Amino acid sequence: MHITRLDRAPAYDAPGHQQMRMLRLQGRESGPADQLWLGLSYLLPGGGTTLDASEIEKMYVVLEGEVVVSNGAQEATLGRWDSCRIAPGEARRLGNRTNRPAAILLAMPQEPPAPKKALAGNRAGANDALPASGKEPIE
Repeated sequence: MHITRLDRAPAYDAPGHQQMRMLRLQGRESGPADQLWLGLSYLLPGGGTTLDASEIEKMYVVLEGEVVVSNGAQEATLGRWDSCRIAPGEARRLGNRTNRPAAILLAMPQEPPAPKKALAGNRAGANDALPASGKEPIE
C-alpha cells in the first residue's frame, strides 16, 4: 500500500497549462504505479490549458466548481462529479470561466518506458532470462 497525503503531494508543471496548480497524487514522482497515475489540478478563474492532443487516454472528474472541456469541435461544461474521457489522439482544452476556483482529478496511463540502449559489446542472448515477474528489471 502506498499513501500520499495531500500536503505532501509533489507539485508538477506541464506545458500549455496556465493559472493552474497541479499535484501528483499517485504514480511517477509521487510513488509506485504499474498502470496509471493520478493528478489533482486546481484551475484558478481564467485558468486552463491550450488545445493539444497526446497519444495517451485521459480521464477527468470535476471535484469542485465548473470546468469547460473542449476537443476543438465540441464543448461541454462539467460540474461537480461530472467526468469526461479524452481518447488517445483527441485534442483537449480545459478552462475555468467562472470567478471561483475549480478542482479536477486526472487519471492517465503510465507512459511506456523508453527502450533501453544496449551497451557496446553487450548483446542480449537467447539464454538471457527475465526476472520471475516476466518484466524488465528496474535499474
